[in-house]
Amino acid sequence: MTEPTKTPSAQHKNPLHGVTLEAIVTALVAHFGWPELGERIPVRCFTHDPSIASSLKFLRKTPWAREKVEGLYLFMLRDIRRADNATQGPH
Repeated sequence: MTEPTKTPSAQHKNPLHGVTLEAIVTALVAHFGWPELGERIPVRCFTHDPSIASSLKFLRKTPWAREKVEGLYLFMLRDIRRADNATQGPH
């Protein structure tokens, strides 16, 4: 059995759609910094002489690590959205 393909209309709700892995890693580093990123996802590319390039190389070859990075990115987006909503107060 094959997985059903996602329709373009379903993709617009996917927050990862159209976002490159490089953009995800860059956003995570900007938000958390390398030390905290290495604590949250303890892989060598984040803890020992980290760089965007080395991280991308590792994550492209390692599906389980990429899933963790994507999950943390989605968590970060939700956290930012919550913080923005809290500062705006009731309308």
